[in-house]
Amino acid sequence: MQKLILTQGLGQRLSPQQIQFIKLLQVPTAELDSRIEEELEINPALEEGKEEDDSADEYEEDTSNDEIDINDYLQDDDYAGYKMQSDNGGQEEEREMPIAVSTSLNDQLMTQLGFLGLDSRREKIGKQLIGSIESDGYIRRELDAIVNDLAFSQNVETDEEEVEEVLMLIQDFDPAGIAARNLQECLLLQLERRIEQSEANKLAAQIIDVCFEEFSKKHYEKIIKKLNIEDEDLFKEAVNAITKLNPKPGGSGSGLVKTQYLMPDFILNNQHGELVLSLNSRNAPDLRVSSSYSEMMKAYDKSDKKDKKLKETVGFVKQKLDAAKWFIDAIKQRQLTLLNTMQAILEYQYEFFKDGDESKLRPMILKDIAEKIDMDISTVSRVANSKSVQTEFGIYPLKYFFSEGIATDSGEDVSSREVKNTLKSFIDKEDKSKPLSDDKLEKLLKEKGYQIARRTVAKYREQLNIPVARLRKEL
Repeated sequence: MQKLILTQGLGQRLSPQQIQFIKLLQVPTAELDSRIEEELEINPALEEGKEEDDSADEYEEDTSNDEIDINDYLQDDDYAGYKMQSDNGGQEEEREMPIAVSTSLNDQLMTQLGFLGLDSRREKIGKQLIGSIESDGYIRRELDAIVNDLAFSQNVETDEEEVEEVLMLIQDFDPAGIAARNLQECLLLQLERRIEQSEANKLAAQIIDVCFEEFSKKHYEKIIKKLNIEDEDLFKEAVNAITKLNPKPGGSGSGLVKTQYLMPDFILNNQHGELVLSLNSRNAPDLRVSSSYSEMMKAYDKSDKKDKKLKETVGFVKQKLDAAKWFIDAIKQRQLTLLNTMQAILEYQYEFFKDGDESKLRPMILKDIAEKIDMDISTVSRVANSKSVQTEFGIYPLKYFFSEGIATDSGEDVSSREVKNTLKSFIDKEDKSKPLSDDKLEKLLKEKGYQIARRTVAKYREQLNIPVARLRKEL
């Protein structure tokens, strides 16, 4: 038997102003102008310019049926803006940067296909193959699957042998190595175009063709023995030729080049030994509430409030005035939050900002700054993930200054970035014929006083995009 039970519960819902603030906090400085322009276009009660008086606050709040529904200010996805940026929240406020359009890889290949003068049947096969090329330039779809694709989508009956014949024609296109089915084939396609240029290129092609697995693992001694190579200099030259090949001939493959604009949100100057922090002026625009809209509210107070049409007009005016005030307040709150957060980071990492010495970076996590400015960790995260500061040593994203701590023999904590820099210096100075293993690197770091486990060494090495010792080996 079903029953209806009425229960009471407390819940928290973000106000429109809070939502406005959360969204604006995530907007980078380079995009703030566009965001403000958008608000100016949709809200006639908002104007550019300095506030002249507080007339916007003089109208009375009408608590009658004219009251504006809060849903008028909310969109279905407003709460996405409350998610952390790292969780891909708040994407509705993000905009694409300007892009410069060039001919796509697909267009270039289609043009080259047209030069072959194939019959319509083989041209369809060629187009299907080109359409199967992924962004990095490879075809990973099996040929039998492409045969089926042609039968169902193009009504072309063919077999793997014919498809491979057309594929070989496409593999002669530029860029070299395009339409390869794996890395070995990609490197061979590039070397075949150079094979007549030198003996080293011939040997390089032989190495990739016969000893690809050994080469990928840098087992050079096995290669020399297997191919009976006597000229060590020629072998080194061949290996060098291979390492200069392009493993991703398609590049991004999109044909679109994004133009990124790096605009710092903060400016930090050293004035005679004193660090002075300022907010980029683009973050502090002059906005005000329209005086004409405020006058409308004053006129309403003196009018017959029973007029239905007038009530509808006033409802619209009130909504726009509220939205304008909320937007201005959100911009001001954004400025204050940005400055407070950056000031806390400056104080925490003061020694680094004085001379730019990375070894002076202290371990610092989001919680440290959140507690210092008495704000939520998610708020600090939004600032750190999307903002940067200009210093005498360059422009740094704020997230650069956050890192975990590693214990030392002296009992102090040091930044993980300092440990990574030390680890990288060890690897940079190692004998490349006998590269250091993770175990050896762990011992060297412990000799420096860093209490660190081997698995942590491996994690930091991977974060630095440094391969394992076997793959760092050179002749």
